[in-house]
Amino acid sequence: MDWIHLIIAGFMEIVGVIGIKRVAEKDNLFNNLILIGGFIISFSFLSSAMETIDLSGAYSVWTGIGTVGAAVGVILYKEEMNLFRVSCIFGNIACVLALRHLA
Repeated sequence: MDWIHLIIAGFMEIVGVIGIKRVAEKDNLFNNLILIGGFIISFSFLSSAMETIDLSGAYSVWTGIGTVGAAVGVILYKEEMNLFRVSCIFGNIACVLALRHLA
């Protein structure tokens, strides 16, 4: 069950970041609720998952989900994609996988 909580935490982190983007575009109550609610739910589920999952493993999976979400966000929001950005995304994923493997 804790792994399900961890996956939910990762996806809710993405919701929180989408809230940041929406607030930057238009600062209103609904967008702020997405931002704050996404992160509150994310941290609550992350905390719950870490009751049985080690910090290094939980954080690496949570961060990895967020990194994949960032890559998808680049596509959805039609942001500039350059070699440096792609390299950073893949570098982050490689580090998360290495940390998870060593955890």
